[in-house]
Amino acid sequence: MLHHVELYVSDLQKSLGFWTPFLTHLGYRESQRWSEGVSYQMGETYLCFVQAPADHLGAGYHRKRVGLNHLAFHGRSRAHVDELAAWVKDAGFTSLYEDEYPYASGPGYYALYCEDPDRIKVELVAPHET
Repeated sequence: MLHHVELYVSDLQKSLGFWTPFLTHLGYRESQRWSEGVSYQMGETYLCFVQAPADHLGAGYHRKRVGLNHLAFHGRSRAHVDELAAWVKDAGFTSLYEDEYPYASGPGYYALYCEDPDRIKVELVAPHET
């Protein structure tokens, strides 16, 4: 079981504009807030978003560099994935592989791919239907 993931972000307020509604739709709740960060928890697992120090912003994030490629979450259903896909678009965030939605990873794999404000790739996968 994953305990927690901590992500440093370039602009905490912009990141929260994405992550707060996204994680709330998935059932996470805010569990801790302090001047430099916020944690969201579901069960025993939590995600923590922390403002990166200005002198460490440097080249920024890119999923093809060494480190995190993306975060993938379980959706409750295909309708749930569609609901979040509509929210991403309506809120002005970047959807990935839109021309192949929802089967960008192949037939039977129903998923949303998008980016947070730092271009961290986020995936939401519907349960496999039989």
